[in-house]
Amino acid sequence: MNFLGFELRNNLFVAPMAGVTDRPFRQLCKQLGAGLAVSEMVTSNSLLYKSAKTLRRANHEGEVEPIAVQIAGADPRLMAEAAKYNVDQGAQIIDINMGCPAKKVCNVMAGSALMKDEPLVARILEAVVGAIPQTPVTLKFRTGWDRNNRNAPAIARIAEQSGVRAIAIHGRTRSDQYMGEAEYDTIAHVKTEVRIPVIANGDITSPQKAKAVLEHTKADGLMVGRAAQGRPWLFREIEHFLSTGTLLPAPEVAEIHRILKGHLAELYAFYGEDTGVKVARKHISWYTKGIAGAARFRHAMNQMQTVDEQLAATDEFFFAQAAANDRLTYEEEALAA
Repeated sequence: MNFLGFELRNNLFVAPMAGVTDRPFRQLCKQLGAGLAVSEMVTSNSLLYKSAKTLRRANHEGEVEPIAVQIAGADPRLMAEAAKYNVDQGAQIIDINMGCPAKKVCNVMAGSALMKDEPLVARILEAVVGAIPQTPVTLKFRTGWDRNNRNAPAIARIAEQSGVRAIAIHGRTRSDQYMGEAEYDTIAHVKTEVRIPVIANGDITSPQKAKAVLEHTKADGLMVGRAAQGRPWLFREIEHFLSTGTLLPAPEVAEIHRILKGHLAELYAFYGEDTGVKVARKHISWYTKGIAGAARFRHAMNQMQTVDEQLAATDEFFFAQAAANDRLTYEEEALAA
């Protein structure tokens, strides 16, 4: 797929998720089938450019191109400066966050709260596009700020008029947070309103759902977020189903064990052992969510303080799983929780 001048493996995108889409996770998703992965949200506050968190979030060393960095803020001048700064640091695509519903973001009128102020949206987009004329700018937003105000079509038109090159839309409003089910009618409507690429996002949890959303919305691509947590091979499953119409078999226990061990090694190297162990806990929890008998393992994992303890416990758990069955057995109620 050609996207903004870059040749991508496919039209499957990893959604930017704070605290999740760090470099190790982005690289892993690309290895397992994603065409593009967008970084965690980076602040537009120049005072924080050199903070450890911001530097980590903008670290793309060794990553498969194109390098896409998401910036967040509410001040057009600061957003323009942040875009230029990140391009100077190697970003090849700048994505603007108008989709995050978190209170700490929306309380400063950033993220999806911006959708309430369409003139400000236009000023921000025009400022960012004008600051980096040679670099593609994309925009991620929601269907509206509440169900009575689904103004995504208006925001999409503003984006196109401002020079934004592609948009991604999450099928919920800001007030929905992540509750309820995503709806795709608004995304389908937006697709008829603009000529720039439209990426559909929200509740894309399986290859079958991916195909249904593409057919319903006529979107140019799909963006997968929470469903890939602990299941990064979802991208290759979707890719295979969209191209062949057949489902890949579920990965064997041995492969999941191998993928997780590789992911953990990258986390320890990226964050250092102390922080790496802490960050790894949530990923291990996601990888084992719903597996029969895993609750006790996860509880014990949260008490472990060293890399050696964490790796030994992971090996013990997966070796036991593999001895019982080639493929994992899941508890339906736990998966639905």
